[in-house]
Formats: sequence, C-alpha cells, structure tokens
Amino acid sequence: MIGLAGAGAIGAAAAGVVGSQVFDRPDPAQASDPGAAVPFYGAHQAGIVTPAQDRLHFVAFDVITDNRDALVELLQKWTAAAARMTAGKDAGAIGAVNGAPEAAPDDTGEALGLPPSGLTLTIGFGPTLFRDAQGKDRFGIAAKRPAALADLPKFAKDALKPEISGGDICVQACAHDPQIAVHAVRNLARIGFGVVSVRWSQLGFGRTSSTSRNQQTARNLFGFKDGTANLKAEDTKLLEDQLWVQPGDGEEWMAGGSYMVTRKIRMLIETWDRTSLSEQEAIVGRNKGEGAPLSGAKEFDEPVFSAVGTDGQPAIAADAHVRLAHHEVNDGARLLRRGYNFVDGSDGLGRLAAGLFFIAYQRDPRKQFVPIQTRLSRQDALNEYIRHESSGLFACPPGISAADDYWGRGLFT
Repeated sequence: MIGLAGAGAIGAAAAGVVGSQVFDRPDPAQASDPGAAVPFYGAHQAGIVTPAQDRLHFVAFDVITDNRDALVELLQKWTAAAARMTAGKDAGAIGAVNGAPEAAPDDTGEALGLPPSGLTLTIGFGPTLFRDAQGKDRFGIAAKRPAALADLPKFAKDALKPEISGGDICVQACAHDPQIAVHAVRNLARIGFGVVSVRWSQLGFGRTSSTSRNQQTARNLFGFKDGTANLKAEDTKLLEDQLWVQPGDGEEWMAGGSYMVTRKIRMLIETWDRTSLSEQEAIVGRNKGEGAPLSGAKEFDEPVFSAVGTDGQPAIAADAHVRLAHHEVNDGARLLRRGYNFVDGSDGLGRLAAGLFFIAYQRDPRKQFVPIQTRLSRQDALNEYIRHESSGLFACPPGISAADDYWGRGLFT
C-alpha cells in the first residue's frame, strides 16, 4: 500500500530512472536493539534511510533574527547538542543536574536514565530561509537556493493551513521512545531561544513506512498495510539514482543530501469506517488482510494493471490509489517515505482529528513528488476520505563528517 494521499508513492526516484528492482544487501543499517544509539556522523544524515523508528516529533522553526553570525552559531550549537543526544547524553556538557544551583541547567532532564532509543535528528532548510516572505535575502544565501527547492504548486483539493505549513528550518526527531524524541526537540528549541521560534510541530506514532527489508510492513489508520513497495536502505543503487542529490545536480552544498516533503493528511475516519470492505479495497487497490494487490495473491506481488476481474472490469480500478501512485504511470518517479500516524484528539464535533503525517525524501521534488501528487490530487478515489491540511518543503544537506563540522556548513561557507 502506498502512502495515503500525498504522493503516496511507492518508493523514491527521479523521473525516467530504471524501472527494475536493483538493490544491494549490505550489513543491516542499524543494530536491532531498539534502545541502541544510531551513528550521528556519516556521508548522509541519519533519519532518512535509517530503519524507521516507532515515534516522531517533527518541528518547523522560523528564524527571528537577521544576524547571519547568530544563525551560524546556533547551527553549530545544535549540531553539537544533536551529536550528544543521539549518543544518549545530555544536550550540554554540564547536563541537567551537575551545574551550579543558581544557573539554569543546559539539559531539561526528562531523558535522564533513558537509553538513546535509536534517536535520529534530521535537519532541513525551507525556501523562506533563502528569501523571506518579503523577498529579503536576510543571510546572503539567496544565490545558493537550489532550483529543486522550488515552491510546491497548489494541488487540487488542497485545504492547507498556513500556520501549520512551511518554515525556515525543520528538524525531524525519530526514536523508539516518545520521551526521547520530545526531549530532543525541546532542547533544540531551548538552545535556539532568541534566534528561532517554533512555527508548528507534529507528534507521530506507529510508523506507516518500512525503510529496511528487516522490518515488517506497518498499517495506517485506515487499516491497510502501508509501504510495501517503499525503497529500502538496502537498495543501494536505487538510492543513489533516486534519493541522494548527486554532484552536478545543482548547488554543490546539497550533494549527498535529499529533499523532504511533508504533508499533514487528515483522514475522515468516521466516513471511512462506514464504507464496505469491498469498496475500501477497490479504492486502495489492495486487499486489507494480506496487503496483496487486487491482481495478485501475496503482499509483495507486483501489481498487474492489465489484469481483469471476474466482472470483466480491471482488477485494479483506474482511480485506485495503487495504480495512480505507481512508478509505471509516473514516468518512473518514486519516493522514499517515512510517514507516521497521528491523533490530535478530537475536532470539537465528535470526530477524531487523526490521519497520516506524510514525509517523503527524493532527489528532485519537481520530477518526483510534484507529478505524482498532481495525478493523485485530480484522480485518486481516496480523495473522498482525506484532506491535505499542511505542507512543507525542505532541503536536507548531507551528513556531518566530524565533530568540527556542523549542519549547513556548506551553505554558509
């Protein structure tokens, strides 16, 4: 099953790239112990192909200063704190309880005694960091905005709320323990006081994608398996072609990075729950139990869009989500997805405020997310049961090479 709505796509790829499943199988990307630490340093940021953890705390910040030096200093402080927290340490060297009683601690303390729980912190820079809403180049970096970071178009049926969309900088915190993820975001916000302010944030639970072949396929809040055909960490060659920005793609500071799209997708749970099983399966294009395409018998069977059902009609309907999101009908475009379920209480009218917080990474949104979502927004039968309420686009730079490196160094030097 593909990521509901959004480019619910099955994988991640630039248009026109190979259609075959070519992949390597290196050693497992991370230790199987859910309490273990995930390495912070590397060629790519952790939290992209890292096997998807169980919990999410996503935050978008607005930069509230025009001082370039202050922003760079913050990024340096954030990087140091992120390296410590992902290793299971306090955010600062003094910590939550070892400083002077008269001074505020440099860690908030709610993670004391807890293991790292697979924490990853992934940063991205939004279009408004390069030029703000008034067109001002606050930090002298407008010329370094990548062409691939072009503003997303308005899609059919979008119902976006500006107050929970966009942002100058985002941080994606994923962990197996929600307290660890919340602790990380809380401390970055604390460190950033006076330089950044929280624009919006989102908690998520129950991953809706698998990013490793060692993980079982998860289910979304509609009850369907989600992420069956997602790209995996082991798909080395496909990741190079379709996920990671390559030298020569544009701005060199992004080489080794990736572009993140977020969409908060409200699911109309009560309406869906009154829909018959056969109609639900026809809308999705897969059966609900096994997760197999309606043209096959097993979850990992490739969809056969020419297959005909017993009624003489296509086994997978023309407006089924699986068909419209598939790379065969999108010029080879794929996405690597790391979405999460969310329940934000009720909406005041007795309905659950629940759905999918969609996150997708790709080499170039203009060739991947935009064409896929354009098709879905116009034709997908699932649109009757979902609403896109927020949207974000961020350039996620490559990984941190060593302790003297920092997030965004290539952009600001």
